[in-house]
Amino acid sequence: MSRQADTPGSFDIDADYKPLRDRVRDELRQRIIDDVYPPGTRLVETEIAAQLGVSRLPVRESIRALESEGFVRTIPRRGAVVAELSEQDVEELFDVREALEVLASQQAATRATKAELRRVRGILDRARKALDSGDRVALGEANEAFHDEILKLSHNVLLQTVLEPLQGRLHWLLRQTGDPYDLFEEHSAWFEAIASGSAELAAEHALRHARLNREIVRKLLVERQHRAPSA
Repeated sequence: MSRQADTPGSFDIDADYKPLRDRVRDELRQRIIDDVYPPGTRLVETEIAAQLGVSRLPVRESIRALESEGFVRTIPRRGAVVAELSEQDVEELFDVREALEVLASQQAATRATKAELRRVRGILDRARKALDSGDRVALGEANEAFHDEILKLSHNVLLQTVLEPLQGRLHWLLRQTGDPYDLFEEHSAWFEAIASGSAELAAEHALRHARLNREIVRKLLVERQHRAPSA
């Protein structure tokens, strides 16, 4: 189940590992990814500040940061609202994802250490447990962690730096999946290809996975357009 925007204790104001504005931004971004704030939702500074127990300033700064990331847009007389990814947005994101994840997978197959592979296998174990228990939030987090780890296994710092500004929107794409069991099987097969040490096989699985996901998200966009009320 998704976290609720007004759930007490869902935001730790006393955490000290990041500046407050960054923690507020991360929380709002995650709520958008989790569909707690679906596309079209107005982001009212006073309401969000009250929910999180912070002042309006870090909320305002966070909304501006999320606008630069493409999650939020400002509409005259409405203010800040959660953006709807357009068809062009999705196609461009998948173009980037295909290119970079295929490269990352090729490099991961030849550079990942045994300890790193064990860590990724542990993430898959978490995903399996979440799948069996029906914990959608934990499953989504495990799936995102899996993709993030593939990048780390590449040991390509420049590749990770290039992709970092897009990670939030790529995580949104990862939540737009079809059958979660099929997704788990795809991730498992992709991991085994990387663990085999074959760069060619790893690239093949990465490309197949990205293209399958692209088709799923395309269909979801069409369905949303059909459900949207006429202007």
